Amino acid sequence: MSSSDAPLPPTDRQATRVESDMLGAVELPVESLSGVHTLRAHGNFDLCGRPVHRRLVRAYGTVKLACARTNRALGYLPDAQKADAIERACRELADGLLDEHVRVDALQGGAGTSTNLCVCEVLANRALELLVRPHGDYEVVSPIDHLNLHQSTNDTFPTALRLAAIVGLRELENAVVGLQEAFQGKERAFADVVKVGRTEMQDAALITLGREMGAYAEAFGRDRWRIYKCEERLRVINLGGTAVGTGVAAPRQYIFRVVDVLRELTGIGFARAENLVEATQNADVFAEVSGILRAMAVSLVKVCGDLRLMSSGPDAGLREVILPPRQAGSSIMPGKVNPVIPEAVQQAALLVMGLDGVVAAAAAAGSLELNPFLPLVAECLLGSIDLLTRSARALRERCVEGMLADRTHCRAHVDNATAAATALLAVMSYDQATRLEQLALASGRSLRDVALAEGRLSAEEYDRLTGPEAVCALGSAPERPRKP
Repeated sequence: MSSSDAPLPPTDRQATRVESDMLGAVELPVESLSGVHTLRAHGNFDLCGRPVHRRLVRAYGTVKLACARTNRALGYLPDAQKADAIERACRELADGLLDEHVRVDALQGGAGTSTNLCVCEVLANRALELLVRPHGDYEVVSPIDHLNLHQSTNDTFPTALRLAAIVGLRELENAVVGLQEAFQGKERAFADVVKVGRTEMQDAALITLGREMGAYAEAFGRDRWRIYKCEERLRVINLGGTAVGTGVAAPRQYIFRVVDVLRELTGIGFARAENLVEATQNADVFAEVSGILRAMAVSLVKVCGDLRLMSSGPDAGLREVILPPRQAGSSIMPGKVNPVIPEAVQQAALLVMGLDGVVAAAAAAGSLELNPFLPLVAECLLGSIDLLTRSARALRERCVEGMLADRTHCRAHVDNATAAATALLAVMSYDQATRLEQLALASGRSLRDVALAEGRLSAEEYDRLTGPEAVCALGSAPERPRKP
């Protein structure tokens, strides 16, 4: 949804209401759930062209619900009917039912103040609807006095961002587990496929296609563990610290209780930061988490590059694996099919790497008691989580699960490659294997044919040395004394 969709000033034919702020009065459509602060933000910020991330909006609903429940329990919202309406509005926002009404641009000045005020206005006016009161009747339910009671943007925005990130990271973790399991499935399926291993793009030593798939699974398993551990950092929040972490304008009882209520609502082990001032000042935790996302992006770029290379051809390339054909690959070359899924995933991963650089720069740019660039951090961090989640799912569902081994090509490469000479070192010297390799190159025959013709090995010995069990063994022991 574009930020240009709303909220616009009313037309002459619309019923209107008037709201005021420190800058003066404005007219709004009478049915609008947002108010004067949202209208100001809409006029000031149109840089990104899309609204604040939906997950952040919904997390904000949960944070506001925790604050409202705490205030109610402490007697600061004594009217039960009003408190019920506020809590219901918060739940609706948390459930995504009010997404369309929070439309401020993702990039905004003010450290997220526009997002907080928009959320407060939408919640207040939704509560007024539930009370059968007109929008804008802020004497009954106020965006500031009720929905922002004992709060500041400076503690609610980073708390909502942490909650949104945790929710997204859990979804990402599940997607990575699925991708890891898909590669583990191919590890088993390709366990007996011997192929030429390569270092520096040159033939090196024999390996199995299954071992390569297992290595990819291990890399994504490591990514999964890193992502899981991110939650430990994000669970420490500054909610209750209000403007600069001192808890100004908030009662002590509220400060000590509100995080407990948020923990109860979410089931996430949130803990109040020991130093609320520090937690309000610094955004390095987001840079740390973004770095973990970059590490996963590195894995995706590398693995997808390997899949593209191993599937190259089909006639003049490696063609060790066959990727599922997804679409025609050319508007001029008949029959061409490209590895479009790995290519698309690589692009997404490269974008995540770039976004990580932005998060680092934004986190570093804070000053004194606050980082005013958290909206940018939120846009990049939550966007990276989404990109990686969708990439992991796409790679698994549209590529890895349907991938096949081209056993014929793999066997032909092994039989014709001088790389197989390394496998013969268990029964002959380096110089002897080198001589067989040179004879094979000079004569145009396979290494296998030369080894048999020279009497160095029997067919059974050669096949055993270059078979999957020998290739995958950890180290080797000579099966018989080396021939002089």
